[in-house]
Amino acid sequence: MRILLVGDDASTDGELQRELHKEGFAVDWAEHGESAMLALGTTSYGLVLLDIGRSGKDGLMLLARLRQRNDATPVIVITARDAVPDGVAGLDGGADDYLVKPFALDELLARIRVVNRHQAGRVQPLLQVGALRLDPAQHRLWLRDQEVPVTTREFALLQELMRDPAIVVTRSQLEERLYGWNEEIESNAIQVHVHNLRRKLGSDAIHNVRGVGYRIGTLA
Repeated sequence: MRILLVGDDASTDGELQRELHKEGFAVDWAEHGESAMLALGTTSYGLVLLDIGRSGKDGLMLLARLRQRNDATPVIVITARDAVPDGVAGLDGGADDYLVKPFALDELLARIRVVNRHQAGRVQPLLQVGALRLDPAQHRLWLRDQEVPVTTREFALLQELMRDPAIVVTRSQLEERLYGWNEEIESNAIQVHVHNLRRKLGSDAIHNVRGVGYRIGTLA
């Protein structure tokens, strides 16, 4: 899942961004206002973490603009302990949940899972290529009707390849979709994910198109 973290404290937000990276999420950071709206207008996100910060007005205004343009991207509002009314205002304004600082990372991860379950109730078509079936809403993968455990980034890589089995996806495109803007990426990161997926699914699960990129294979 790709997450947009919106806030006004680069230091604190950067710490949260790093923790979410460790959990396998691609996380971009933007300040309130036009930079956040630009990110939302140019990149597809599975979740927005909206830290409304010391002044809730800008964050709530961003949420209002998001919902006014019929953008249904899930939003979790993060607020300070002494600003709970702002969190409630966020729910009234269309947020899916809110969280009070300070919080444990496990609590945030649990709330992200809850939002994902709610999203599963909305229609999201299953992706199927041969014997491989992927459920984007529930983040589950099956091979020949047997569920296969994969990491967050392995799932995201497969989802990109399965969107259109005829398309070859370049390494740079996969890096862009699996990692945050400022995240350091090892030169062989995509190759490692591909190797691990082939080990779990079979060597023909992903084809390497030399000099171009990767495409999904058709497993019988």
